Amino acid sequence: MTGLVDLGFAQLDVAREQRQGMPEVVYGPGKTPRQIAAIMANLLRHNTGPVLATRVDPGTAATVLEDVEGGTYHERAGLLVYRPAPRRPFRVTVISAGTSDGPVTAEAAAVCTALGLTVEEIHDAGVAGLDRVIRAAPRLQTSDAVIVVAGMEGALASVVGGLVRCPVVAVPTSTGYGASLEGVTALLAMHASCAAGVTVVNIDSGFGAAMAVHRITQIAARSEATGAGPSKAASSASDSPAPYSSAGSSPASGPPAPYAPAASPASYGPAAAPGSLAAPARPAHGSS
Repeated sequence: MTGLVDLGFAQLDVAREQRQGMPEVVYGPGKTPRQIAAIMANLLRHNTGPVLATRVDPGTAATVLEDVEGGTYHERAGLLVYRPAPRRPFRVTVISAGTSDGPVTAEAAAVCTALGLTVEEIHDAGVAGLDRVIRAAPRLQTSDAVIVVAGMEGALASVVGGLVRCPVVAVPTSTGYGASLEGVTALLAMHASCAAGVTVVNIDSGFGAAMAVHRITQIAARSEATGAGPSKAASSASDSPAPYSSAGSSPASGPPAPYAPAASPASYGPAAAPGSLAAPARPAHGSS
């Protein structure tokens, strides 16, 4: 397979930037400082975009920065950043439920920033004080994407998902007491959210949330480059319906009328009496 650099202890996927728009990211734990330094140096040599290492402790970061110059260390996020991307107008809001979610929030924000996204952070806005979320709603609603970081029961993701129309990426954290199960409760609650379309990443993975948003921006960037909106990037204008179009309406007339069944209620058979479990009448045998 092409696009690999063999360092003996690691095989670097230097073609990932070409495939995904972002070089391979280094996961720090389990690697020695010298190994991380060698990997970072080679990724910088063979790619042009940002080079990152996650979950790096301060001592390891200091050694890597001595060996490979030009990097920046974000201690709260545990993130090493080389060659950050230029700032783009795509706006991401990272909102956290509690102060204890800070390290995961910092990781999500720092990775998004390194990828060139415009980041705003909203801290300590958990649903136990719902007015905090409502107060933040206007800022959330003007975002291009929202990352929600929450532990315990993880309810903040559903609340935010019900307030905004942009993509919402939820990060369950291991914050919480016994029944929080080190993030499993929040993970399952976010997956079961009644706010349709919320994306959920792994427990404590601020990095994973940032990369999910990064994938969304790839579509936006491609659309801008071709002069087409998101719908035209996926299909041609000839087979793509106009926004809000439906029978009897046009884009200029606004959203389509609310759905109403074509048949009258009577056509479905007699209604059951209130409180009754009787089924609707069935057609006679042999009728169509």
